[in-house]
Formats: sequence, structure tokens, C-alpha cells
Amino acid sequence: MRGISLFIRYFVSILFVFSGLIKANDPKGLSFKMQEFFEVWGVHGLNDYTLYLAVILNTAEIVLGVALFLKWKPSLTNKAILGLVLFFTFLTGYTYWTGLPKNCGCFGDCLPLTPQISFFKDVVLTLLLLIYIFIHKKDTSSKPILLYSGFYSFFLGFLIVLLQIYLLAHLPILDCLPFKEGSDLVEGRKVPSNAVPDSTVIYFTYQKGKELVRFTANDFPSDFTSQTYKFVKREDHIIRKGKNMEPPIKGFYLTGVTNTDSTDIILQLPTAILIFSERANDLKENFSALDRLALQEYNPAIPVFIVTAQFEETRKLLSSTRFSGWPVFKCDLKAIQTAARTSPCIYLLSKGKVVRKKAAVDF
Repeated sequence: MRGISLFIRYFVSILFVFSGLIKANDPKGLSFKMQEFFEVWGVHGLNDYTLYLAVILNTAEIVLGVALFLKWKPSLTNKAILGLVLFFTFLTGYTYWTGLPKNCGCFGDCLPLTPQISFFKDVVLTLLLLIYIFIHKKDTSSKPILLYSGFYSFFLGFLIVLLQIYLLAHLPILDCLPFKEGSDLVEGRKVPSNAVPDSTVIYFTYQKGKELVRFTANDFPSDFTSQTYKFVKREDHIIRKGKNMEPPIKGFYLTGVTNTDSTDIILQLPTAILIFSERANDLKENFSALDRLALQEYNPAIPVFIVTAQFEETRKLLSSTRFSGWPVFKCDLKAIQTAARTSPCIYLLSKGKVVRKKAAVDF
């Protein structure tokens, strides 16, 4: 039993620390995933707090994982971890059974799991923890591995909070998004070459006299004529769901004053600088960074474009500044949030390939 207990403790603690770290690398990613759940449930009032909740949840995972490994206050730690796993099981189960949202984001964008795998992972974790707690109840000699296990656990949690605050101002250390440096935005907007479309069967319903007749597109009646059969309806039934039908980059369209899609034109330029900004105020607060960009990188031959979700506000803001010559394009907010985990975020592109990517504060 001791061997089983050790295995479960090591396995669960390492998994918790790994899961917490990989999400702490990109707290905004978990924040956006929480917003997806809240939108599904219609709890929009919590959207303003998701970033705080994400930082707390990531930190809690790591602290509990370390506390379990060090055997600090076993009874409290075991109950807290079990409660957290049950909560995760509910979320992954909900996603698995309803398909909403499309995935739970258990390991962030760096290690995407299908809803089915995520749910069964949490079910297995729940069973392992129940076994561990049952074994631990009979172990009266359990002591912390280190003298100050609690201090080490919470001090590490404090460092993780500081790390996340730093990353929120800059960019993730490990960029797993389709807009990462080296990626080709032109190819990323295309449906993958190994995509498998939906397999469908088309059913037609016609009225023949007083009778309704239903048949497939490949099985028309031999006596079919437009005079004899009157069309009623058509039904498309999916018999096999397609795979990989969505491009890695979705919703990335750049439109200007005329509402013309200029994405392909911009991505074909030999060199271009794109400045992603969710809000006009983000640019206003970082004019000094834009000045540094102009001094360090700007070449009249290299066009600079502002990409924002607040099109009119941004145009009005820049119209009376030294940056008024930079064209402004509007883009879907979710696409901007994927491209720019911090706002503003500055890209150097070469024919659609991301050569460099930096948070504005790093200029």
C-alpha cells in the first residue's frame, strides 16, 4: 500500500505543478477560457474578474501540488486537491457532454486535449485521490518531508503570482499560439491540408398526390417528374463529422475605412510592422513605446499599421498625433487577443511571416 500511496502522491503533485505552470505561463489564456464558460452559462457579470481568478487558480494548483509532494498538512491538502479536481471534473464533463466550449483548456494552448481525454483524465485523478485519501487515513505517522514545508509552498506561490504579473505586462515565456515568432500567418489562415470534410447525406421530401415521399439525392424515383412530385423540403444529415476543418488562425481580417478586406495585401508586403491594440486607450498609454519604435525600427520604406477592435476611437486618437500617418485597421477582438496577449503588441512581418514579436513595454 505504501508503494501505491507514493506513486499517487508523486503523480498527482507533479501533474498539478505542471498544469499550474503551463497555465501560469499565459494567465490571459485561462482568463479567456473562463469567459467562454461564463458566456455559455450567461454569467457575464464575472467576465471582469476572470483574470484575477485565473492568477489565483494557477497559483492554487502549484501551491497544492507542492504541498502534496511535501506532505504539508495532509488532511487539509488532500481535501483541497480533491475539491479542485472535482471542480475540474465538472467543467470537463460539461464540455464533453455539451460540446460547449469546444475544449476546457486544462493545459492551456501548449498542450490542447480533446474534451473526452480531459474528462477521463479528471475521472482517473478523482479515483486516484480517493484511493490515496483512504490509504492515508490509516497512516498516522505521516510527517512533512521538510521542516518548513508550508513556508516553502506559499513562498513559491508568491513567486508564481509575481511571475504572472510580469508575464501579463510582457508576453508568455513559451508562446504556443498560432501567431508566435516564426509562424506564417498566410498559411495559418488556411484550412489544414489534412482536413477531412463532413460526410453528409441529402434527403429530399416530395409530395406525390396525397403521399409524402422521402428519398436521397442518389435514389430518385424512376417516375420522377416536376408535374408528379411537388417539393416539400430538403434535409442534410451528417453521417461522419469532419476533422481539422478549422484553420489555426480564425477571424483575422483587416478592414479599413472602406470596409475592404486588406489582409492578403498586407501579408504579402516584403516587410511590415503591425501594432495590435485592443483599445484606443492602450495606445495612448504607450505613446512613449511607439516613439521608441519609431526611433529604433522605423524606416519610411516599411509601412506601419495599427490593428484594433476600437476602430473609430483609435482613428480619432491618432488623428492629432505624430502617428496620424499610420493606417488603422479594425479586426475581431478575439483574433487580437490571440495575437496580442499584451496590448499593444508589436509585430515585424516579412511576407506574412512573424520575424519578431514584442510587447510595447519592451521597446
